[in-house]
Amino acid sequence: MKQILKSIFVVTHEHSETGPSLYNQQDPNPQEEVSLTLKHVADQFDDSADFVHKIYLHGRLHVMYFSHLVNEDRLERDLLPPILNSDNPLDLLTEQSQYELVTDSKTYVEGILSGMAAFYYEDQAFMIDVIFPTSRTVAESETESIIIGPHEAFTEQAYTNLSLIRKRVQSSHLKVIKLSVGEVTKSDIYVLYIQDIANERYVKEVIKRIEDIEIDAIHDTNMLIQCIDDNPYSIFAQFLTSERPDTIASKLVSGRTVGIMDGSPTAFSAPANFFEFFSSSDDYYQRWSIGTATLFLRFAALIITVTLTALYVSVTSFHYEMIPENLILTLTESRSKVPFPPIFEALLMETTIELLREAGARLPTKIGQTIGIVGGIVIGQAAVQAGLTSNILIISVASSAIASFVIPNYVMSASFRLFRFGLIVMAGLWGNLGLALGLAYMVIHLSGLTSVGSSYLSPIAPYEPYDWKDAFLRLPFSTLAKRPTQVKARNKVKLKMKR
Repeated sequence: MKQILKSIFVVTHEHSETGPSLYNQQDPNPQEEVSLTLKHVADQFDDSADFVHKIYLHGRLHVMYFSHLVNEDRLERDLLPPILNSDNPLDLLTEQSQYELVTDSKTYVEGILSGMAAFYYEDQAFMIDVIFPTSRTVAESETESIIIGPHEAFTEQAYTNLSLIRKRVQSSHLKVIKLSVGEVTKSDIYVLYIQDIANERYVKEVIKRIEDIEIDAIHDTNMLIQCIDDNPYSIFAQFLTSERPDTIASKLVSGRTVGIMDGSPTAFSAPANFFEFFSSSDDYYQRWSIGTATLFLRFAALIITVTLTALYVSVTSFHYEMIPENLILTLTESRSKVPFPPIFEALLMETTIELLREAGARLPTKIGQTIGIVGGIVIGQAAVQAGLTSNILIISVASSAIASFVIPNYVMSASFRLFRFGLIVMAGLWGNLGLALGLAYMVIHLSGLTSVGSSYLSPIAPYEPYDWKDAFLRLPFSTLAKRPTQVKARNKVKLKMKR
């Protein structure tokens, strides 16, 4: 064995310098079975500057790891000294349970990549968990801010996110299944569900779809759900995503299946329905009457953001008789200097608003707020004075933009903003008929969508009047004794009042 090691390494002292690798041969064919040898492991990390390979005990002990993934202080202070000072290091490695004996080359390499320290001593390979990755602290969500309730949000570290959920769902029935996605990135996916509540059919379907993904890299949960959608060509999201642990915990308790991805601060739940995207956590932290009023406000905002600008185009292009007499003179005077037909006028201003919105999102926070407010006022006023648009259209476009921010889910809000452009075009071509056809198409499209095989428009289709208490209203908790019908939970009762 010593002769073989000497032919591979030039070892003249006990402690060698760290480095990427000591071998320059090409990697073996990944399709072939490769035995677990020191040479093969080192070859896998050739030309990796962040790979640490240390040699001890005159070449008999090799330690390999990535310095930025492990706790080097623990490794150097607690783990290595007992081995180096032992008369029989092999006995120490085999007797202590924290060291895992590995015989498979693939497992050994994947362990190093995941942040474990690898020991190779006299033809035997061991691994120990000293993972200590860097991650940001738990902070408040910037995209799902609320007034009342907890302000914790997920981070990019999966174990941190799991702990936030475990803290809220302290039940042994909460099960976690680990999967891997990405031929190159090998991202870890954790599927969560509560046994005896969640429907096994949905759990198995989510797991199957994730396992069937064949792709080089997935970096975020929002990429993942696009790979497992029922209808990938729809502009509407079919999985609810959230950065809030309390929201995800409530989905688990309601009987849904949840997914968390390592490296992403977002979790998804399934099956989802259209009306979930208009609900917010603080609806349940406030009095039921306030929560119900807020829900009505959001559905009103949906109607405004989708139809208001298109209705302006339709009325000013084809249906002047719909305008009140007291307003028609003002509208005629406002449009008298505009050289464009209403459809181009509306598309121009809607595009300008979207440009301002995107610029405000990409710029630093303080500058972005200034661009959004000042830019909107200046451009709007200048456009009116230049005769490029009318005052009433500015009001219509601004109202639609403000209403879109009322929708709590950013993905759903963006979907309706995109759909609004299509309605404007149809209203400009065929007036109210085009507007009606566009809305009818949206309803038909939503009716045909499914989420993990479940109806997207539940509880309207199929008709489940009991679930309306939580979809369109937020009635007192005493009236919400059953879990949603959509999830087909094994245990349907979630509340038992003793008074």
